[in-house]
Amino acid sequence: MELRQLHDLFAAELIGADLTAPPSAELTQQVEEAMQRYGVLVIRGADITDAQQKTFSRAFGPLELPSRSPSPQQHGSARAFDPDIFHAGNLGPDGKIVPYASEKAALAKGAERFHTDSSFHSMPTKWSLLRGVLVPPLSAGGDTLFSDARAAWDDLPPEKQREIEGLIGLHDFWEGRRLAGLKGKVTPEMFRIAPFPMVKHPLVRSMPGGRKTLFIGGHCIGIEGMDNPAGLTLVEELYAHATQDKYIYRHKWQPHDLVIWDNRGTMHAATPLTSDEWPRDMRRTTVNESGPETSARRWMDERGFVNPAA
Repeated sequence: MELRQLHDLFAAELIGADLTAPPSAELTQQVEEAMQRYGVLVIRGADITDAQQKTFSRAFGPLELPSRSPSPQQHGSARAFDPDIFHAGNLGPDGKIVPYASEKAALAKGAERFHTDSSFHSMPTKWSLLRGVLVPPLSAGGDTLFSDARAAWDDLPPEKQREIEGLIGLHDFWEGRRLAGLKGKVTPEMFRIAPFPMVKHPLVRSMPGGRKTLFIGGHCIGIEGMDNPAGLTLVEELYAHATQDKYIYRHKWQPHDLVIWDNRGTMHAATPLTSDEWPRDMRRTTVNESGPETSARRWMDERGFVNPAA
């Protein structure tokens, strides 16, 4: 196996990895080391099953399970949904393309703002692994952008680092979606889909190995102890800094790509696939640093987080 760097600051491609078999100790170690260094790792040609993706993912931590309601396959769905995998793309339960301009696709547009998966709940998130089962042609769009929040921290002036280190960010799924352009109030039905109250995370985190990183993104909507305009202004200032072009790697999807990113030190954003001509089937596993394999909904319920829509 060999590594090829894809960006001046971060992101690499791992060449020669076979994911059809349970991961060896050598592969596991190489992936861990590459992720610590590069933050984003691309594995091409991962023509694997959902079960093989889960086996590979579990080598790096327990799975975070989806918090959705009963699987669509229980309601006569035309698609097979693995209940342990997050499904993305533009296909509905009937296997047909959901038009980009439709109301059903409105919620997913929030992913077009840079964010980090799972920052809107309190589970100890680690990595996401996204596999392109069906991807559109390269010219059709639907790329994914990644931002190196570690390099963004490194480049902050020392006085700004001193100002923000120790602050606590407020992360809220629905307020983040509103800031991303979702109109209307949060309804009980919407909250059933993503039942997450606001949580708190340090604005600056230390990565394994000691490197520091900004922990912000589209779900971070304020700062503990600061009034809303001031807190949001600071968050947006840091967001604008961390999403400059020099920190961005653009991934153009090829069939059967598996892209791994560290949710603690990078952000990512979808780019719109506005054409309704091409089916897009993306399947994501997310692993945590530790803990049981459970959903964020159950995790937070067991720890007494209050559901504001209850």
